[in-house]
Amino acid sequence: MRRIRIFDTTLRDGEQAPGCTMNPREKVELARQLERLGVDVIEAGFPVSSPDDFEAVQAVAKTITRSTVAALCRAVPGDIETAAKALEPAKRSRLHVFIATSDLHLKEKLNITREKALEMIAQSVALARSLCDDVEFSAEDATRSDREFLLAALNTAIDAGAGIVNVPDTVGYITPEEMTQLITYLKDNLHKGKDGEEVPISVHCHNDLGMAVANSLAAVRAGASQVEGTINGIGERAGNVSLEEIIMALDTRGQFFGLETGINLRQIYRTCRLVSTVIGQKIPPNKPVVGRNAFNHEAGIHQHGVLKNPLTYEIMSPQAIGIYDNDLVLGKHSGKHAFAQRVEELGYTLPESVLEKAFARFLALADRKKRVTNKDIEAIVGAAGYTIPETYRLHSFVVNSGTVISATAVVKLIRDGEEIEHVARGDGPIDAAFKAIDRIVKVGFQLVNYSIHSVTEGEDAQGEVVVKLRQGERTVTGRGLSTDIFEASLKAYLNAVNKIIAQ
Repeated sequence: MRRIRIFDTTLRDGEQAPGCTMNPREKVELARQLERLGVDVIEAGFPVSSPDDFEAVQAVAKTITRSTVAALCRAVPGDIETAAKALEPAKRSRLHVFIATSDLHLKEKLNITREKALEMIAQSVALARSLCDDVEFSAEDATRSDREFLLAALNTAIDAGAGIVNVPDTVGYITPEEMTQLITYLKDNLHKGKDGEEVPISVHCHNDLGMAVANSLAAVRAGASQVEGTINGIGERAGNVSLEEIIMALDTRGQFFGLETGINLRQIYRTCRLVSTVIGQKIPPNKPVVGRNAFNHEAGIHQHGVLKNPLTYEIMSPQAIGIYDNDLVLGKHSGKHAFAQRVEELGYTLPESVLEKAFARFLALADRKKRVTNKDIEAIVGAAGYTIPETYRLHSFVVNSGTVISATAVVKLIRDGEEIEHVARGDGPIDAAFKAIDRIVKVGFQLVNYSIHSVTEGEDAQGEVVVKLRQGERTVTGRGLSTDIFEASLKAYLNAVNKIIAQ
C-alpha cells in the first residue's frame, strides 16, 4: 500500500480562524499531542508575522523530536531567513515557501507579472534550500491558476531545489473530478528533483463548498502523496480539510484506496478533544468521526442492529479512535495508582507534575460527584495539563441575585499570597462577579463571548465555561471547569485574565 504523509497545520492555518488564537505554551502542548498522533509534519506557525509566532515556532522546534517541524514564509528573503532562524533548534525542519500563482492574485494582491513571480520563486526557493535541506513550495490559489503557468511555477521551484510541491485549493473552489484531472496533469509533467527522483505532490484543501475531504481524497487517488489539513477542520472561513476524516476514510476504505498513513488511530479522539479545549470551540455533535452522535443510535431498528452486530450501522468502532468504553467508576477512595492507571488506559501520557495536579482535581471532584466517569477524567486531564502561570487565583465568592434585588457579587482572589476582595453590582450574577474581578486586577479588556456547555452527564455533571476577552488587537480564550457553573465562570474569566497578564 502507498503511504500518504499527513501535514498538520492546526497551529498555523487553523489558528487563523477567528477565535482560535493560541499562545506559545498551548501550541507546544498541542504539538506534543500531534506527535503522539503520528503526523509526519507539524507546521508550527508563520514566524515573521509576530514575535509570539516566532517564539511559538522556536518552542515547538525545541520540543518535537520525531515529526518534522515546518514554518511558513512568503517568497521574500526576510521571511525565509526569519523562519530558518526560528527552526534552528529542530531535529527535522522544513521551510514552507509560498507565493500566489493565479492571475487574480498576481494582479490584485501582489501587483506583479507572471515573469516576476517565476523570478521570485527561483530566488526564494534557492535561498531556502541554502538554509534548510527540506523545502516545500506552495502555489497559493493553485486551483484557480492557469494550468500551464501553475506547472511552470512548480517546475521552477523544483529546479531551484524544492523537495515537495503543494497545490492549495485556497478558496475551496475546485471539484473532485477537476482535482483528479489537475493532479494527473501535474504528475505527468513535473520535472524530476535534483536527485533524479519524482517530486512528491501535496494538496491543501479548504472547505468553502463542503468538498475539502472529497477533493483531498481525489488528489491522493490521482497520485498526490501528502495531505495538509487541521484537526477538527478549523481554519479561515469554512475551515480546512479535517485530518481525522481523511485518516479514517483511508483506514476504513483501505481496500478501495490502497493507501495508508502512519497515524496512531487511538490518539485521534483525544487530539480532537484537546484542540477543542484549547481554542474553546465545542465539537459539533454531528461532526464525522469524533462528534458526540457519531456512535450514538436512537432509532429502534438501528439499536437492535448494533446490539446484534455493531457492523450493521457502524463502519468504524469507537475503540479504534480511542474512545474508551470501560465504565469502571472511580471515587474519592480510589488511590493515585488507580487514577494513574485509568489515565494511561485512556491514552494520556502525563508528566508527574501534571499527574499530581490532575489527581488533586480528581479528589476535589470526587467529593462533589457520586460517580467520576471517563469523560470526567478526560476533562480533568485537559484542565490540569494545559494551564498558564496563575497570577490571580480564585479563593472564594458569594453571589446574591433575584427578581427583587440587583445582582451583587463578592469575589476574593489571591495574588502572591495576599488575599484581595472586592464587591460589585451587575446585570445578573455573572456580570457582577466579572466586574468584581475587574476591580481587583485593574487590567483593561472587553468580554466578547461567554458560553457554557456540559462536558459530562447527570445532575452533577461538570460544566465548562469558555470566555473570550479582547485587549487591543489581541483576543484570548479562558476556560473553567466545575460542577458549579458560577465557579466555572470565574475560573474561565481568571484564566483569560492570567493569559493577558502573562503575554
